[in-house]
Amino acid sequence: MTRPNIILFMSDNQPADLLGCYGNDEVQTPHLDQLAARGVRFQNAYCVNAMCSPCRASVLTGLMPSQHGIHNWLDDRLIDQWPKNWSAIGAYNNIPSIIKQAGYTTALIGKFHLGVPFVPQLAFDHWVTFPHGHTTSFYDNDVIDQEERYRFAGHTVDFFTDKTIEFLEHQAGEDNPFFAFVPYNGPYGHWPAIKGRPDFEFADLYDNADMHSIPREGLASEVLDRFGLRVSEGGVREQFKGPLLLPNNVESLRNYFAQTSLIDSGVGRILETLERLGMDENTIVIYTSDHGFSLGHNGIWGHGAAAFPASAHRPSYHIPMIMAGGDIVQDDVCEGLSSQIDLFPTLASLVGAPEVGPSLPSSARDLGPALRGEILEGADAVFFEQEETRAVRTQEWLYAMRFQGAPSYPMKDELYRLTDDPNEKQNLIDQPELSGVISDLQCQVTSFFDTYSAPEYDLWRRGSAKSNVTYQRLWQDAWGDDWRPDFSN
Repeated sequence: MTRPNIILFMSDNQPADLLGCYGNDEVQTPHLDQLAARGVRFQNAYCVNAMCSPCRASVLTGLMPSQHGIHNWLDDRLIDQWPKNWSAIGAYNNIPSIIKQAGYTTALIGKFHLGVPFVPQLAFDHWVTFPHGHTTSFYDNDVIDQEERYRFAGHTVDFFTDKTIEFLEHQAGEDNPFFAFVPYNGPYGHWPAIKGRPDFEFADLYDNADMHSIPREGLASEVLDRFGLRVSEGGVREQFKGPLLLPNNVESLRNYFAQTSLIDSGVGRILETLERLGMDENTIVIYTSDHGFSLGHNGIWGHGAAAFPASAHRPSYHIPMIMAGGDIVQDDVCEGLSSQIDLFPTLASLVGAPEVGPSLPSSARDLGPALRGEILEGADAVFFEQEETRAVRTQEWLYAMRFQGAPSYPMKDELYRLTDDPNEKQNLIDQPELSGVISDLQCQVTSFFDTYSAPEYDLWRRGSAKSNVTYQRLWQDAWGDDWRPDFSN
């Protein structure tokens, strides 16, 4: 087989739970379910953070947030404070640059949210995006289409699908293989974007859905604590009221599911285009999301940072990851634990550049063995972080360690035995008979971040951040009033 074309789809705020092939019997995602049947579905894939920009940065660099410095979403209202034409990860080895150097044509068609969007970044030849990170509406958005800027009246997911199809049609007559990164800005799951009933055909699928796949649980006290911190910061935008109100707003829940079906349809249209153009056999298709999203599980709606301290529970970090096409085995499931940063060496290997690794030491592994139907070695633990929370997940345990250096913000660690408590309901951190287990897991977390952090961006060691942070006062309480994010690099 000649070097494969690659399409990397990335949805925005979608847990693995929100796909039929991952066991949800309520959401309708036939094209993605079929894609999984044609390739490998990673059953236990996890993101490294439960916010947008950090995860995108980690996928493209193979680094943890405490290495690349993006710990939270990049607030584009602060764009005037960023360096001119700033790319937050331009200083690191990154996937589009590596693939470009391997002789590929590269395209970004979707949400960027990693710096200034008005100029092409990171060696992307083809640049179609929109100028903001948050989605307040799927309609009537300003878009950036190569050198043009204009307002698109329709749904942004449809726009990105149409533009991907245009790109594929152009590439059909070209000699170079292509890499298309298609990060959709849906299904999103926040107000006001999912308020009310959507006005497209997939809404009909859910008008009578009882939403039984959404847990009905009381709000976690940590969610109320986070909301209180937002109020103390000076106000709450509408999108941040969702964690309190969305779990019982059935119309919005149905909207969220309909947005997922719209994305599934867009992927289906693109797959049909590949087949029509005779490009399907030599194109590897990857589907994932930037991070998971709690759908009421454990009393939480949304990101890990919807709670304070940040949640480490599975739904906010468990992501879909499906790979199909080319020589990839069909209808296989990889049960081993995998991380989204594993995409870096996997993609580098697929384009013939396995020798090019991340700029800093990385735990990322090439998933090639799983794509060949072999056992994935070393798939026994994954690590993730959300500023004041660092966690390790094994097949048996979930341990969340909390930062203890801010005297005004005492926080407790958490421990869950997953083999007996898969829904993570019973915190065992105070069980004396588990002190040995806790000590071992503490050592694992400490050792991991001692190895995979950079001093200038390790928040637990007085490092700064390239992004805004969830609660700046916490870090000022630890490191002094002069502590603040630094956008200069």
